[in-house]
Amino acid sequence: MPKRPPTSLSSPTGIDTTVLRATDAGTARFRARFEAQFSADFFRATTFGPTVSSIGIGTYLGDNTDADDLAYESAVQTAIASGINLLDTAINYRSQRSERAIGAAIQQILAAGVASRDELVVCSKGGYIPLDRTPPATREDYQRYVRREFIDQQILRPDEIVGGGHSLAPRFLRYCIAKSRQNLGLRTIDVYYVHNPGHALASEPRSELQNRLRAAFGVLEEAVARSEIGVYGCATWDELRVAPGSSGYLSLEQLVGLAREVGGEGHHFRAVQMPVNLAMPDAVRNPTQELSSGGRTATAVEAAVELGLTVFASASLMQSRLTQGLPVALREAFPDASTDAQRAIEFTRTVPGITAALVGMKQSAHVAENLGGVKRAG
Repeated sequence: MPKRPPTSLSSPTGIDTTVLRATDAGTARFRARFEAQFSADFFRATTFGPTVSSIGIGTYLGDNTDADDLAYESAVQTAIASGINLLDTAINYRSQRSERAIGAAIQQILAAGVASRDELVVCSKGGYIPLDRTPPATREDYQRYVRREFIDQQILRPDEIVGGGHSLAPRFLRYCIAKSRQNLGLRTIDVYYVHNPGHALASEPRSELQNRLRAAFGVLEEAVARSEIGVYGCATWDELRVAPGSSGYLSLEQLVGLAREVGGEGHHFRAVQMPVNLAMPDAVRNPTQELSSGGRTATAVEAAVELGLTVFASASLMQSRLTQGLPVALREAFPDASTDAQRAIEFTRTVPGITAALVGMKQSAHVAENLGGVKRAG
């Protein structure tokens, strides 16, 4: 297990242990320690500074059990020790257990000297009302939970909840950021996403969503100023891939425009997450995003790149459904990959414009297999 140099403030390595977020220098150090093991394009620069591994570990799937918590802790530790420095989660994943598992893993990694905080890019999301450890047994129990924990505590008003469990209300986002930082044990979350903002379009006018997003971006700019987050963006599912005019459609250019209204030219809307995989290529195939420059349409990934955003691709394995049974012809397209999982990851990872492919990994064995397609021979 590779270890970083000792990190004291007087260390000749020059590493400042008071740094509490990912930095350009820290992530470059991580890259230097691991890059000889991987293909030349494995580590990539983001548009907001730090360098990330082009395969990141996701933490969405799994049960709300102690066993899965421990499995994720182990997988995250293995991932970091193996050369992955991009960690993705959300406050609502597994009833906050995924954030807490990542936090526990990071603390063990730091204590063991395997990596330092400034080498890791940690991402989380807010928007869905989070459960706490165990889902309520019934819908009535859920409603009582929401009232007790959020409405009675004046974190949310009933009219700020959309679709029974989603909100972009400023107080709620501030709560989510604070709670996620606590769960992760981190002073700063490097990338913070508004989670599936198009969810609101199912039950409220587009103009109201614009107002809610403008207010949400204001909260996030304030959080950047307080060093609670590094940069922010939107984690999406359908919104950027569907055709203009569709009920759930969002314009990426308009999202960046809202951030510019709130934060000026120096705004911190710098990242976007969307699904890209062999079965869901819409974001790289269909020209769904209208751009004012040249009066043209572009794919979601192309538009993000043109707007200066870093693109993180989610669902690279389509929740494990692309780990087997792929067409034999793909073996020729990805000759360095030895399994279907590796081929599916390589498809997503090598799409022009995508900085990293996020892959759910709940077992240390998954980490080893998923990295197999990008390992150098010998």
